[in-house]
Amino acid sequence: MDLKGVVLAGGTGSRLFPLTKVTNKHLLPVGLAPMIWHPLWKLKQAGIEEILIVTGTEHMGDVVGLMGSGKDFGCRFTYKVQDEAGGIAQALGLAENFAGGGPLCVILGDNIFQDALDAEAAAFRAQGRGARILLKKVADPQRYGVAEVRDGRVVAVEEKPAAPKSSLAVTGIYFYDGAVFDIIRGVRPSGRGELEITDVNNAYISRGELSFGTFRGWWTDAGTFPSLAHANALVAAQAADDVAADVAADDQVPFPHIERKL
Repeated sequence: MDLKGVVLAGGTGSRLFPLTKVTNKHLLPVGLAPMIWHPLWKLKQAGIEEILIVTGTEHMGDVVGLMGSGKDFGCRFTYKVQDEAGGIAQALGLAENFAGGGPLCVILGDNIFQDALDAEAAAFRAQGRGARILLKKVADPQRYGVAEVRDGRVVAVEEKPAAPKSSLAVTGIYFYDGAVFDIIRGVRPSGRGELEITDVNNAYISRGELSFGTFRGWWTDAGTFPSLAHANALVAAQAADDVAADVAADDQVPFPHIERKL
């Protein structure tokens, strides 16, 4: 089962204004690399080299100018424009032709995390169908979709609950089979007028086809000023740990073969 990758890098970036007034938030730096390089690097490390990047109209030229065809990254990039902010599920729906009926690993472009995806990709391949989501225990679950887990199974996902039933946040890393696009077509807009990825995940739960993994290492989004600062601190601490462990610094930089002009 060959996995393709999708990085969702749209949205207005309003929570990072004015930094995002003239650029896409996913082009802001995290450590020594643009934010979007981090999820792309995780896909590449997992052997996923055919990748769709979905972004908005305003800064598509900047994204393409940075990323190019993917040749410099050892990948093959395709691009899709999300004309308006219609939610994560709506953005994912743009990947249908790219997927060609096959399975996908989908990452929100502001997700910065430590763990490799190899084992999770292997678990999803072994699963054969359905969906797999990755969870992380957090101190502020009300900011996220929250998974309720019973007897080793996710029984429900609730979006940004005021009274969370667990501290397990649904991270922005998902594995889906080709049925996801039929599910998206059946999703109705939420109260904020968007197609919610939580509704997609709950549809897989109702089918009995959703599994989950749990991150062991650190994870954060980088979509707000506090979380962007936290992401930079985590990446810097990781680099310091690698130096202390005598690991070459460039081994931990996304796509280290790309020349950095200092």
